[in-house]
Amino acid sequence: MRVKKYVARWVYAMAIVLGGCANTVPNTGMQRSEVLAAINQVNTYWQTRTPAQQDAYWDVATYHTGNIEAYRVTGNPHYLRYSEAWAEHNQWMGAKSTDKANWKYQSASKKEDYVLFADWQTCFQVYIDLYHLEKDPRKIARAQEVMAYQISTAPQDYWWWVDGLYMGMPVMTKMHKITGDRQYLEKMHAYYSYTNSIMYDAEAGLYYRDARYVYPKHQSSSGKKDFWARGDGWAFAALARVLAELPQDDPHRTEYVQRLQAMAAALLPTQQADGYWTRSLLDPAHAPGPETSGTAFFTYGLLWGVNNGLLPRDQYLPAAQRGWRYLTKTAMQPDGKLGYVQPIGHRAIPGQVLDQDSTADFGVGAFLLAGAEMIRLLDQ
Repeated sequence: MRVKKYVARWVYAMAIVLGGCANTVPNTGMQRSEVLAAINQVNTYWQTRTPAQQDAYWDVATYHTGNIEAYRVTGNPHYLRYSEAWAEHNQWMGAKSTDKANWKYQSASKKEDYVLFADWQTCFQVYIDLYHLEKDPRKIARAQEVMAYQISTAPQDYWWWVDGLYMGMPVMTKMHKITGDRQYLEKMHAYYSYTNSIMYDAEAGLYYRDARYVYPKHQSSSGKKDFWARGDGWAFAALARVLAELPQDDPHRTEYVQRLQAMAAALLPTQQADGYWTRSLLDPAHAPGPETSGTAFFTYGLLWGVNNGLLPRDQYLPAAQRGWRYLTKTAMQPDGKLGYVQPIGHRAIPGQVLDQDSTADFGVGAFLLAGAEMIRLLDQ
C-alpha cells in the first residue's frame, strides 16, 4: 500500500509539473494564456478603432511589423486581414514617385519623392512578410524596384538618424532572403557603419538620436549624455530583427551580435524599479516618468536575445519580465488602450506630459513585438 501511495503521489506531482510546463516557463511567472490575452486586448482595441486604410509611412508601418509577429504567434486571421487590407490600400508601395532622377533621402520628409528615405521603406518589411505567407510577386514588386536601385547608388549615408536602423536594416536582410543577392548585406553593413560613425557612443554603448545630439554639443538638463529611449529602442530592435534573418556565415554577423550584447549591458542598469525606461536613459530627471515605446522595444530585444541564446537568461530575463509587467500592468489600460507612449518626436522633452491616454501606432507595434517574443519564450 505504501508503494502504491508513493507512486500515486509521484504521478500526481509529475502531472502538476508537466501541466505547468504547458503554460509557463520556470522562473518567469508568466502564463501563456495571460500573454495571449494581453496581445489580443491591445490589438483588438487598436484595430477596432483605427481603419486599416492608412498611409504606408513609418509610424503606421511600424505597427504592422508588430501586427505580423502577433499573427505568427496567435494565428488570428483578423490580424492578417488587417495588414493585407492596409497593404492593398497602399498598392504595396511606399512613396509613389516614379521619377528615379528625383528620388531623395537626405532629410526627413513625407513627400512622395522621398522614395529612398527609409521611413518610406519600413512598409517593405511587412509586404515581404506577407509575400512569404502567400507568394504573389505583386506584393514585392515595388520593394524590389526601389531597393535594387538604392544598392546600385554610391551614397553610404542613407541612415543618418538612428530610427533609420529599424526602418531600413531589416528590409535589407529580407531582400537578401528573397533574391540571394549578398550586395544587400554588404550595403546594409556600409550604411550601418556610417550611422555608427556619427552617432554611436562606444563608451556608453548607446546611440544618440542623430549627429545633433552628440555630447558635449548637446546635454541633458543635468549636463549628462542624452540618449533618447525610443531612439535606442529603434537600434536595439533593429539588431534583433536583422539577426533573425541574417545568414550564419555573414562576415559581419559577429559585429551585430556584439552590438546587441553591448546595448543590452548598457540598458540593464538604466531600467527603473517599476520596469520602464525613462525617455533620457542616463538622466531620469530630465523627463521623468514611464514611457512605453522605448520600454517595449527594449523588452522585445531582451526577450529575443534570451530566446536565441545571445543574452544569458539569468542575467537578462528578469529585466525583460519587469518590462513586460510594466507594459501589461501600467501601460495597458483595462479596455486595451496602450498608454504612456511618447508622441512622434526625436528627443526627450522636459515637461512633456505622458499619461494613460498617450498612445500611438508605433507604440502598439512595439508592444506586439514584445508580446510575440514572450509567447516564444513560453513555448520553449
